[in-house]
Amino acid sequence: MLYKDFQGCKLSALGFGAMRLPVLDGDDGTIDQAATEEMVAYAIGHGVNYFDTAWGYHNGTSEAAMGRALAAFPRDSFYLATKFPGYDLSNMDKVEEIFEAQLERTGMEYFDFYLIHNVCELNIDEYLNPAHGIMPYLLKQKEAGRIRHVGFSAHGAIP
Repeated sequence: MLYKDFQGCKLSALGFGAMRLPVLDGDDGTIDQAATEEMVAYAIGHGVNYFDTAWGYHNGTSEAAMGRALAAFPRDSFYLATKFPGYDLSNMDKVEEIFEAQLERTGMEYFDFYLIHNVCELNIDEYLNPAHGIMPYLLKQKEAGRIRHVGFSAHGAIP
């Protein structure tokens, strides 16, 4: 495995995305936990240490499935990323509620990477709207050690 240094982290060049995990009976919200755990163990066994999930993946079940799969490994042996779902504008005032639920879903005490999800021309103004308090809340969580790195993912149009 190749690794890249990033602000004190030794990240595997290949990450494990949890947007399309194996499911049961074709139901996107019913993850095959045994198969997921086998895949995660295989990935870790072959040097992958970066895992990426999000609030909405698999109808909201991906974070919990990944938390259960990663629970078999020492917390300092992997990096976990998840995301704040502002692509749904109704979530903008729920940053604290969603963040706390994500910690509970995953069973983690902190996230290595917490991303503002799907920043694009349709939501950038709301992400930046100080009335929602998104960045101040996330930076407070970073200061408290509950987020190690804050970032964003972008899915907008390229002019």
